[in-house]
Amino acid sequence: MKLLPIYECLRDPTRLRLLHLLQTAGPLCVCHLQHALNEPQVKISKHLAYLRRHGLVQARRDGQWMHYRLVTRPSVALARNLDCLRDCAAGEPIFARDVKRLQSAQASSRLCGPAS
Repeated sequence: MKLLPIYECLRDPTRLRLLHLLQTAGPLCVCHLQHALNEPQVKISKHLAYLRRHGLVQARRDGQWMHYRLVTRPSVALARNLDCLRDCAAGEPIFARDVKRLQSAQASSRLCGPAS
């Protein structure tokens, strides 16, 4: 993967937050991501589709649910940028709030099935 498309993906705050959650918690259903970011499903799905088109995430359908994960073999440039995101996000409250809401969503039985 080339560097410019990576930075095009990383320049949006919602996509940064999605990537951070996928990096922190592994494969996740759209409904969990929606709950964690407190954003409409349409917005989350559009950003995930953008990340998928640019090769940063992969998707798998499980019945009516879509589960997303980071690509299994990221380029060196993507891996280094994701490492930087992980390190920098540690000091930003919005990322901690996202993780807390994600944990709440995963514990809730009224949301979709488990990611795998």
